[in-house]
Amino acid sequence: MNRFSKDMGIDLGTANTVVFVRHEGIVLREPSVVALDAKSRRVMAVGEMARNMVGRTPGNIIAVRPMRDGVIADFEITEMMIRTFIEKVAKRNSLIRPRVLIGVPWGITAVERRAVIDAAKQAGAKQAFLIEEPMAAAIGAKIPVSEPSGHMIVDIGGGTTEVAVISLGGIVVCKSIRVAGDEMDEAIMTHCRKNYNLLIGERMAEKIKIEIGSAFPMEEEKEMEIKGRDLLTGLPRNFTLSSSEVRDALSEPISTIIDTLRITLEQTPPELSADIMEKGIVLAGGGSLLFGMDQLLSHETNLKVTRAEDPLSCVALGTGMVLEEMDTLKELINSNTISF
Repeated sequence: MNRFSKDMGIDLGTANTVVFVRHEGIVLREPSVVALDAKSRRVMAVGEMARNMVGRTPGNIIAVRPMRDGVIADFEITEMMIRTFIEKVAKRNSLIRPRVLIGVPWGITAVERRAVIDAAKQAGAKQAFLIEEPMAAAIGAKIPVSEPSGHMIVDIGGGTTEVAVISLGGIVVCKSIRVAGDEMDEAIMTHCRKNYNLLIGERMAEKIKIEIGSAFPMEEEKEMEIKGRDLLTGLPRNFTLSSSEVRDALSEPISTIIDTLRITLEQTPPELSADIMEKGIVLAGGGSLLFGMDQLLSHETNLKVTRAEDPLSCVALGTGMVLEEMDTLKELINSNTISF
């Protein structure tokens, strides 16, 4: 690869986009949100600035999340978002178009893969390659993926949760479900609506999840004052929510993740199961940061569960490590897993 080009690895997530630049590391981490003028479709803001507009915009401005469940929901807006992020990162070398490696969910269709590649090329990439997110997350979590030994990674993102068993540079068994951080936020919003007749927004639900959300009982339960709109009176109202209530609200999406983990373990070849019993499970993705998630999964599977050192950055770091060692890893990683 051209040592002067700003080759990039991109974790194009449902909630956040993280960009890794070759030889520089992670240089950008922003929400996958675009604010548009409703009439002209002109981009008003991208990333953090656009996220701050969610739920607070006048009628002529709409805030859009173009990625849903880890795949492109709006091609045109995704292309605008990728273009903005590439321009932000590559502004010093604007004449040299970068090569881009993008993490995509396991098992997406050929049409969805083509949409990601086309969006990246139209946004200014010289070439676009794809790597499946479980593999990228495992590499970013410093799992020795090329060894003839089984390793299990659970990547809980914003739109998808992926459970994969990796050996000899390939994905042996993988399950991908569209239940993750967004569904947890939705569960909290539903709980407030059903039990308190209170309407809260996505940002408030996410704040509740981060501050008092848990998957496993806390030593000392917490409470948080919530602000929202009363559905009966239409007026703003405060109320107090406890961490045990939030845990109950989150139980359904978390149970779905546990079921997927169990199914994956059941389908794992016995030799690799023995390896996983010895090494345990590695958690990645923002959803793994939910309090007690590692304890709950360990309790449910009787396996050791550890969280990656930087779970939010695993996929981006993995794409970056592939960029740094492209020639070597090309041989190690199966063509099913990475598209060159």
